[in-house]
This record gives sequence, structure tokens and C-alpha cells, in this order.
Amino acid sequence: MPNDFNQQVIDEFRANKGRVGGYFEGARLILLTTIGARTGRPHTTPVGYLPDGADRVLVIASAGGAPSHPAWFHNLLANPQVTVESGAFTYEAQAVVLDGEERDEAFTRAVEADPGWAEYQEKTRRVIPVVALYEIAQDGPPNINASSMGEAIKVVHDAFRRELALIREEMAKGGATLGAQLRVNCLTFCAGLHNHHTGEDVALFPFLADRHPQFAPTLARLGEEHERIAALVEDLRHAVTADHPDPATARGEVERLTAELEAHLTYEEEQLLPILDAA
Repeated sequence: MPNDFNQQVIDEFRANKGRVGGYFEGARLILLTTIGARTGRPHTTPVGYLPDGADRVLVIASAGGAPSHPAWFHNLLANPQVTVESGAFTYEAQAVVLDGEERDEAFTRAVEADPGWAEYQEKTRRVIPVVALYEIAQDGPPNINASSMGEAIKVVHDAFRRELALIREEMAKGGATLGAQLRVNCLTFCAGLHNHHTGEDVALFPFLADRHPQFAPTLARLGEEHERIAALVEDLRHAVTADHPDPATARGEVERLTAELEAHLTYEEEQLLPILDAA
């Protein structure tokens, strides 16, 4: 896409912590920064992605079905360490081009979720690459795109809200079967939520309990809610990993999780954001 269009999307994405309108509204989008193969300079591009587990996302070098690979793909072939901005987080990642059956399986999932990928492949003779971006572990806390602890909690919560809304929309559009990529989306969401709540249980809540003992009842309630949500997450996992997953059952579990999680996130924000921002 033209550079001026890309820059508008980049600016909006960063200003709104991953939320954009227009052409990309409602899409799963990241900003991918690669190092130019010839120039050595960083280049940032908005790219659609597919969730694919807790430690990686997939991007597809379709270039809209153009005859040549997009520039960002050539860049990561030369320099496979890239920077990913998800809206909530910024992190370094290692790019790995999938091949053989792994590439074909991932692309089939993508086509099942959005037939537009197949249309792009039909327009070109090249085999459209699928690239896995593996997050590189770092020491210390994650790089959250926020200026305070309170804002960090809100940014992460809103990212979960957006992803769950997308999953609900995908569930509503589904037919008599539960698509493979939709199942992966659900499992990836479950893993991310589990990791977030575990981090709060072992770090944030003890930190607050030590400095604000008057909030013990609030923290106890939040911990109990984590346990209830964990049970709902496990129910959703079972629903989407059954031998013959039933879409109606999965939709019901998503709705139950949505109701409980939204109430939990709202209560946590009401109780904790004021003291976190004050700190």
C-alpha cells in the first residue's frame, strides 16, 4: 500500500493502542518493523496476523496477490530479528518462514477463516509465504505501551476485550462446524488470559497487598474471580478441543466467559486504577 496510507494507519494504531478504523477496522493487526535488506534502516508496516499459540503469531506475505513478495518479507529474510507492536505490547521477535506441511496447514487455516487469502494465491504464481514471529524472551517485565501502572492494566484489559469481541463475531458467523483457525484463536486467547491472571496473582496483587493492606478484601475478591474465570477458560478449552467440537456449545462457553470476564475487568479497573495511577 502507498507509504502515506501506511503512515496514517501506523499513527492511528499507536495513538489508539492498536485500535484503527477505515480499511483495517475490526482486523487483527500488528505493526511489523524490519531492517531494510539494502538500506539497513528500519521500516514499519501494518500487517494482518493470525493468532497461533502463546509464543508466536503468523503473518502472510500476500502483497494482495502481487507477483513479487512484499518488501518486508525480503527484509526479514536478510534480518530475521524484527520488532512487533501489538497495540498493548512492543517486543522483539524472531521471524521463521514456514515450509512444507507446516506452511500448507497454516495457510489452509487462514483460507478457512478468510477466503480472501485464497483469492490472493490465485492471482499469483508464487507460493505466498507464511511467517511465524516468535517472541524473544526478555529479562524484566514486558514492554507495555503505557505511561503508568494503571494505564498498563487498562491497555491490556482492552486488548483482551477486543480479541474476545472478534472471537464472538467469528462464532456468530460460523456454520455447522467450528473452523480450525477459530479454535486456535480461542486457545490462544485462553493462554494469554491465563498468563495475565497468573502475573497478577504472583506479582501485582502481593505488591498492592503489601503497600495497601486496606485493599485486602478487594484483592481477595479479585483472586476468587480469577479462579472462577480459570474454570470458564478450561470449559472453553474443552469445548474447542473435543474430537467433534459443537459450535453451539463453544458459543455458549464464549458468552459465559465474556459476561464473567467483563464484570471482573470493570471491577478491577474501578478499584485498582485509582491507586495505581496515584502511585
